[in-house]
Amino acid sequence: MYRYINAICVAGLLFLSCSNSTNDTAQVIDSAAKSRIDSTLAGFVESGTIAGVSALIFEKNKEVYFNAFGFADREAKVPMSRNTIIQIFSMTKPITGVALMTLYEKGAFQLDDPVSKYAPEFAQTMVATGVDAAGKPVLQKPKRPMTIRDLTRHTSGLANSTDLPIVGPMLNEADPANFNNTLTQMAEKLGSVPLWFHPGEQWAYGPSVDVQAFLVERFSGIPYKDYLNDHVLQPLHMTKTRYFVPDSDRTHLAVVYKRNEDTGELTREPEEEAFKFNTNYWPYTPGGWGLTATIDNYMRFARMLLNEGELEGVRIVKPETIRLMATNQLSDSIKVRSWLPGKGQVGFGIDFAVRLRPPATSVEKNGVVGEFFWDGAASTLFWVDPVNELAAVLFVQLFPFDPVGLHKKFRDAVYGAYLPSESEK
Repeated sequence: MYRYINAICVAGLLFLSCSNSTNDTAQVIDSAAKSRIDSTLAGFVESGTIAGVSALIFEKNKEVYFNAFGFADREAKVPMSRNTIIQIFSMTKPITGVALMTLYEKGAFQLDDPVSKYAPEFAQTMVATGVDAAGKPVLQKPKRPMTIRDLTRHTSGLANSTDLPIVGPMLNEADPANFNNTLTQMAEKLGSVPLWFHPGEQWAYGPSVDVQAFLVERFSGIPYKDYLNDHVLQPLHMTKTRYFVPDSDRTHLAVVYKRNEDTGELTREPEEEAFKFNTNYWPYTPGGWGLTATIDNYMRFARMLLNEGELEGVRIVKPETIRLMATNQLSDSIKVRSWLPGKGQVGFGIDFAVRLRPPATSVEKNGVVGEFFWDGAASTLFWVDPVNELAAVLFVQLFPFDPVGLHKKFRDAVYGAYLPSESEK
């Protein structure tokens, strides 16, 4: 039976109004759900669609499901396991968001503070609005300053691609994401590139969370990776979550596979490229990507979120901070939202998506109103479902991002296929 809460739980209040009523809900992960999940994930591997996959689910503070199928390294016949180390890519972002919010709790900043208040690197940033007759960029002062809230909800206007008109070539020349840059150098270079829209006017995924990591470093006065380790990872015993993977653990690194769009064939990405960032020490420690983790490590982070900032007696942030992060921050006036609507009936909180409504059709990805979630470029996924007191993590290493509908079918397996009511058909 597909479970979701009704319309009285509205955006912004759903976490607060519904999280205390979950003890009476039926178990989501029962024997039927376990069978569905096993069958679904095994089917992807057996068909050759993916090389390997693992999934871990906690419900009501208990592990209720774990299984792994296929291979972390198909050619060497190394199976996926709990010890497999995955490149989590953008699932780094919520971790950075939590690190930033620990400093928010200490009064280091307010969400609507201008970024330039703390980072003069962005004080002179202009907006590219077109080109003149000579083909030179036309620059305008932003209608309002870029705020820290803009960074947390991807409305900053920071250029996110070298393919963009006008600002793309400038971004390419500045090269802020070069692995040899420090976070300060990244900020200086990114701040020299004009914004591609006025802050607050669009949702556009990009380097905003890398700037969050830079701000953590500036607020705390210590390197970002050290602050992250001291205030989030070590307290949660996430000892396998890190940028640099030492020699002793590299045999556990999962191979990255790329799927051919035409043939469906999986091609192994060369290790020298796929593992380049995580097997060398680099000055760059991006907040938006770059961490590796085991599935149990990431589940500890997800459980902390589910438990409103605390795990096993260790508090990382306050309950009200988690509620704020899990509250939609996008106003209806922000109409242009890139590919975010493809995630379903969602808004965006602080560094993850927030589900506002049930799926409109059975084609949309399943989800429970009140959940918050995010994914990674290599098709990883996690979500936190406060209504059912459930957290799920799905690990795989597949490019391009989920080209096979894995996330949709995994969610269907967890909750049961969504059947819209007659009024929704």
